[in-house]
Amino acid sequence: MDAHEIAAGRDRWQARYDAARKRDADFTTLSGMPVEPVYGPTGDHPGFDRIGWPGEYPYTRGLYPTGYRGRAWTIRQFSGFGNAQQTNERYKMLLQAGGGGLSVAFDMPTLMGRDSDDPQSLGEVGHCGVAIDSAADMDVLFADIPLADVTTSMTISGPAVPVFCMYLVAAERQGAALANLDGTLQTDIFKEYIAQKEWLFPPQPHLRLIGDLMEYCGYEIPRYKPLSVSGYHIREAGSTAAQELAYTLADGFGYVELGRSRGLDVNLFAPGLSFFFDAHVDFFEEIAKFRAARRIWARWLREVYGATDERALWLRFHTQTAGVSLTAQQPYNNVVRTAVEALAAVLGGTNSLHTNALDETLALPTAESAEIALRTQQVIMEETGVSNVADPLGGSWYVEALTDQIEAEAEAIFARIRAMGSDGSITSGILRGIEDGWFMAEIAEAAFVYQQALEKGTKKVVGVNCHTGTVSSELAILRVSHEVEVEQRRTLTRRRADRDQARVDAALARLVEAARTSDNMIPPMLDAARAEATLGEICDALKAEWGTYREPARF
Repeated sequence: MDAHEIAAGRDRWQARYDAARKRDADFTTLSGMPVEPVYGPTGDHPGFDRIGWPGEYPYTRGLYPTGYRGRAWTIRQFSGFGNAQQTNERYKMLLQAGGGGLSVAFDMPTLMGRDSDDPQSLGEVGHCGVAIDSAADMDVLFADIPLADVTTSMTISGPAVPVFCMYLVAAERQGAALANLDGTLQTDIFKEYIAQKEWLFPPQPHLRLIGDLMEYCGYEIPRYKPLSVSGYHIREAGSTAAQELAYTLADGFGYVELGRSRGLDVNLFAPGLSFFFDAHVDFFEEIAKFRAARRIWARWLREVYGATDERALWLRFHTQTAGVSLTAQQPYNNVVRTAVEALAAVLGGTNSLHTNALDETLALPTAESAEIALRTQQVIMEETGVSNVADPLGGSWYVEALTDQIEAEAEAIFARIRAMGSDGSITSGILRGIEDGWFMAEIAEAAFVYQQALEKGTKKVVGVNCHTGTVSSELAILRVSHEVEVEQRRTLTRRRADRDQARVDAALARLVEAARTSDNMIPPMLDAARAEATLGEICDALKAEWGTYREPARF
């Protein structure tokens, strides 16, 4: 790109920056030196069209011309444990301490679509997140937290749709207008078959259910993002950064193809897709991954799927620092790891962020460690100055080379996925890769290579295979009492006895009937949630109709 084109681009950026709203903040260095909102070349720069200006296609440098001068990232701490009342109290603490949104962690029975009194739930209720059995639990979970005013993310995939319906019922009971709700639902079932393994049904009927949700939200709840495509669990399973990026974006392309197959306008439904990435400890690799992700998504949506609306080209993403990077040995080192990972996410342009607590490798966070994790973000936001400049590392030879390299690796993986399919689509390639165990094998191989490097000592982890001496003492960790499960089961029994069973049975029958037709399943599922049908009852009714899924053996 020559100097004239670069100058014209700067002028375009300046006009958009001047017209945008900015935060009321001091955009100077600690010593009082003024800094520009963006930096770029003044002369010729070959390849600058791939870097560009913030807020312009291909969005390598961010979605907005102002960067974080316009709006800082949302501090969205992931939290949930015990019963709904206990988690409600933690949410209020986080919001009062400066959190900007909520992110719900569910316990294992809920993640698997089981009620708390299911025999397979024994010993797991409330331990890795909050137990949700019905809409009544959602009422308690968000008591005195106005859902009309707070953005809420729910990290759940297999039973995401019935849980979302319970959330909508809780909002209705608060008097909120559903059309104005804002937040994100994970719903990404592809990554369950690829990495996390928490599925309920075979892939095809589950995709049908997701398609129904996309349609419903597009027409009825336009601000809500019904599908957060998750790379986090792919990375936590052992993938490389390039694999995380490629598999996640491929899943996103599959959902775009799903929406188009329903006759939906890509310009209308694509803005409702969001993404969820891992921020690992290799600082520059993570920054490059996030920048490459925006560029790839914008190009594919425009050139492959025909999107023309700018918002349909935007890759919005939430980031969580890497749980797999935390160590039980010398756990206070985890504060440093989390800070580095959070800083990488911010410099990569994340839209929202969760920082892990130092004790999460041992148990759910204590209130004290949760506060430290929250304060880590606030120190980065308020004290470091990194939000003063949009994409401050843009133009770095190293960062740009890494961005290009990760993008090239991702494109090679996309080509492989397409080649696996029967019709050249990403969707058919993903389904074939799931059926053949290809994704699982690729991730396992990457994890094996990394583990070998740890055992040989070529990759260092402080406190684990180097610098192992320590003076720190054991941490006090949060333990969820067995009484939580006893009380949850008791409450569930009482609620079943108090509800109108005939109404529940009729609602579940209508849901199954809808599953046998092409009707949208969200309205009858909402009716079942309003009748206080439990999560297990809804999921079991659909399992009886659709069957369950067994992963193919792969050795």
